[in-house]
Amino acid sequence: MHPQHHTLFIEYCAYFNGNQDFFECHEVLEEYWKEIAPGDKMHPLVGYVQLATGLYHWRRGNDTGAIRILEKALHNFQQNEGHIFFHEISYYQLLTELKNCLAAIQAGKSFHAFQLPLSPKLLELALARIEIMPPSNSNYLLHKHMLRDRSHILAERQESKQRKSRR
Repeated sequence: MHPQHHTLFIEYCAYFNGNQDFFECHEVLEEYWKEIAPGDKMHPLVGYVQLATGLYHWRRGNDTGAIRILEKALHNFQQNEGHIFFHEISYYQLLTELKNCLAAIQAGKSFHAFQLPLSPKLLELALARIEIMPPSNSNYLLHKHMLRDRSHILAERQESKQRKSRR
């Protein structure tokens, strides 16, 4: 199986091109990255996570954060040209879309998403997933990070602070 046909990558593409749930894009692809390349911060999957995160920030009006993370995604993608994780996506079209987003943000333009340029096979797999996705409204997508249960994240942060203070 091609690594871009993995269920989690297909879900990333479906969330990206379907309902533009960039928060969920981050979640599913981070899981895949941790599965196949944990700790490798220059793996292309990290670039895809950064892309979704940057678009999430832009949608929320955090232009500075969006620019910073989208520039990291661009750098990651450029460093990984030819990697297998670009075989099922039009690499140069993806770079063009990313650069267009950066230029739009820097020009003070409003958020607008784009579609990942998927191969016919990856598009077919993503569309099948999009068909079964539940509907979501724009307010939910805008504030999703604040609407989820974060108790485990807060507990991990507190534990980390305690470990550091004991040193």
